Formats: sequence, C-alpha cells, structure tokens
Amino acid sequence: MRPEAPETAPRPSLSTPRAAGLAGILFAVLMAAAIVLARIGLPEGGGASEVEVTPGQRDAVTTALELVPFAGIAFLWFMGALREHSGEAEDRFVATVFLGSGLVFVASLFGAAAAAGTVLGSDQPQEFGRHFAYDLLTTYGMRMAAVFVFATSTIGRRLGAFPRPLAMAGYLAGLVLLVAGSSLPWSELVFPAWALVVSLYILNSGRVRGRPRTAPSGAAAHHSDGGT
Repeated sequence: MRPEAPETAPRPSLSTPRAAGLAGILFAVLMAAAIVLARIGLPEGGGASEVEVTPGQRDAVTTALELVPFAGIAFLWFMGALREHSGEAEDRFVATVFLGSGLVFVASLFGAAAAAGTVLGSDQPQEFGRHFAYDLLTTYGMRMAAVFVFATSTIGRRLGAFPRPLAMAGYLAGLVLLVAGSSLPWSELVFPAWALVVSLYILNSGRVRGRPRTAPSGAAAHHSDGGT
C-alpha cells in the first residue's frame, strides 16, 4: 500500500480580510481628507497669477501634505492584503496590471504632494506648483487609480470574492475616474469612496465567514440517535 500523503489544511480564499478592510478604511479616510484639504487650500488647481495663498490655505495644504504619506502607506498595505485574496489562483496578467497601476498611483500621489509643497516654500504665488500638483494627481494619478479599480474588480469577480453589484460599481467608479479626470471637480473622491465600500464589504464578509456554523436541531438529534 502507498503511504498516504499528509493532509494539508485548505488555503482560505480570503486569508486576510481584517487587514485588507482596516487598511482600506484608513486609506479612504486619509485620502479623502487630503483631497478635501488640498481642494480648499489650492482651489481649482491654480488660478490667476495674482492669487496668493492665504494663511488658512497654507494650513490646509500643510495638513493635507502630512496626511499623504500615511495614506500612501495604508494603500500599499491595502494592496498587499487584497492580493492575498487571489492567492495561487490569481491571473498573472490582471495581477500585473493590479500591482503596476497601484504602485504608479502611489508614486503620482507622492509626486503631487511634493509639487504642492513647493507652493508653501515661498510667499509669492507659484502657479507652476499648483498646476503641476493637480495635473499629476487628477490627470495621471486618478487614471492609474481607475486601472487599479478595474483590475481589482476583475480579480474579485473572477474568483467570486466580490458579488456582481460590487464589481459593477467598481467598473462604474473606474470609468468615472478614467473619463472625468480633471474635467470634473472633486471626482477624485470617487476613489476613496470605492475603497471604503470594498473595505466594509471585506470586513463584513470576513466576519460572516468567521462565524461558527451550528447544526440544525433536527440534524443534531438524528446524529445523537444514530450514535446510540
């Protein structure tokens, strides 16, 4: 007789739902706050050269810049935890797009923050810093975010981790980010809103999976009778 191979525990399809959910919520809150503060501090991404940055706007931009690094770290954690959802069953093509778009988004986010910081470095208006920061974030960063949303929704849908309505909402959010870009003010908030919805779903689904299953009373009684 052949020796039986040792049984290995099956790999869970969603191995880190709590980490992904918490990191996604943290990213969504920090990113949304940074966007709102940046919009308040640098309205419309620029303006006429005579528009100066007031002390209140400086405070708003400074706070936004302080939040950006933590938002980027939370997003990287969110990416890593989301990738655990696919495990060995991931599609290499979609996973590569997922990883690449996420990393480029973080790079664009940090670059936009650095450009916005140049506005604070001088008492004189710096239109180039304003325009560059907004173009980098809204034109390039948000389009990479759109690709990330498309890839995540595709992976989640193929593996059955996302229900169809959530995947369709992701495709719609990605389309808004891809097409609207800088032409629709405040459209950047679609990305953290999507991340928040996905994170809440992951946390809820992980909580449901973690609940112990109780056998029906009839089945328990039948098992008890069979054992006697």
